[in-house]
Amino acid sequence: MRRIALLTAGGDTPALNATIFGAVERANELRIEVIGIIKGFGGLLDPNVPHLRLNPLYSTIPELDPRCGGTILGSSRTYIDESHSDELKLVKKRLDQLGIEGLICIGGDGTINGMQPVSQFMPCVLAPKTIDNDLGLNYLDETNEWVREVDPETKKEHFRKLPSKQDIELDDIVNFATPGYATAVYVCAQGVQRIRTTAESHRRIAIVEVMGRESGYLALGSAYGQPDIILIPEVPLNYERFEQRVRDLYDVQKNVVIVIGEGLRDENGKRLGDISQSVDPAGNVIFSGAAEVLQNMLIDSLGDHYFVSRKRHELAKSATFTRKIGHTQRGGRPILFDRFYATQLGGKAVDLIVQRQNNYVAILQWSEQKGFYVSSINGNALRDSWRGIHPRLLHLGFYDEHRFQPSKLGVDYLSKIFTDAIGSDDLEQIREDLFDTGHLKTRYQSSNVRIHKHIRYLNSNSINEERPDDQF
Repeated sequence: MRRIALLTAGGDTPALNATIFGAVERANELRIEVIGIIKGFGGLLDPNVPHLRLNPLYSTIPELDPRCGGTILGSSRTYIDESHSDELKLVKKRLDQLGIEGLICIGGDGTINGMQPVSQFMPCVLAPKTIDNDLGLNYLDETNEWVREVDPETKKEHFRKLPSKQDIELDDIVNFATPGYATAVYVCAQGVQRIRTTAESHRRIAIVEVMGRESGYLALGSAYGQPDIILIPEVPLNYERFEQRVRDLYDVQKNVVIVIGEGLRDENGKRLGDISQSVDPAGNVIFSGAAEVLQNMLIDSLGDHYFVSRKRHELAKSATFTRKIGHTQRGGRPILFDRFYATQLGGKAVDLIVQRQNNYVAILQWSEQKGFYVSSINGNALRDSWRGIHPRLLHLGFYDEHRFQPSKLGVDYLSKIFTDAIGSDDLEQIREDLFDTGHLKTRYQSSNVRIHKHIRYLNSNSINEERPDDQF
């Protein structure tokens, strides 16, 4: 194999460049050219196919820095539809014109589905990424626990997961942790710690909402910031018990910090937050307002008298507040754990392509004997009986729903990832770079500007003709 292509798709994470870097460095060793496709699958659907050489003369371009968050290739949530046969034929023709013999996609479950049509005519593999840590399985047989049902009123199909097996071992987990997750937890834990001092100073109840959609991994990891209560989407909210816990804590320490996953549900299984009618470009319903809804529930049930009687001199509304960690979870410099294993998984993806392991996924595994190591799995092993891929839910064995905290197994899981997750260079970078006086004198130098100088376009005359006036 002489030339392969690589793209990043879906939402951004801090470890994407590190994965690209790992793939390119491994390709250099094997003397394989790597073409980076600009803006994910959208680049393949563009007749001009904006692209660049990531390793001219088998040397990684200097703009590719594994310590830099995001992706120098850009990303989009545009995907290829296998039912559009004419469109698929054009994609094949463009890849053939570029001399591409294999495709590496860096992404999550949407990206697996996006590369499926391409894998019909070219070897394709996935290097995983997601801050939600929801790409994988708690155990290999978990895909068989999904059942398809039809709503008798709307006639719409939906999927329901049967109860998981109660006991699992950590080495049962397929894809133990996904690059991007560790850095996102680092940001969440810092956010909780900083909000705590405000809650303490003003005797308030703080509700901190973290990402994760339907999976509670980020909320669980926020335990490193020592919130008093953690609420995850996988366990419906028992409001009566929750409220009593809030009262007990507030009476003792005069403040409470609560972390909730954005997909938190009530006792009837309905998502707590308002759900907008819109969806993101991947088709996912956009969640909004879970923290605000929980705040209003506390305001109503606690009431003004609760705070006034304790001489807080504030009404319930001003004694509670919400904050979203938001997109800061997705960006910035990746910490050591993410940088190291992202590069390993990128390199593994190249090996899989060379071995023509079509439709495979590079995964990070853990065992008591080996510790962390990279491996692979066929992408179909992640699909249910109807070929769907579901987000991995946090196994209930990781969570103590009575204490609203990680269980013993959950603590064991998190400690495997985070005990040595931060490197000395991460701390040194903060000391040297954050308050660098040069930042006050120069404008931010976007990598997009430098990358644009490398971009080439496909046309009928030459695959290397440059089009400097076009935007990417």
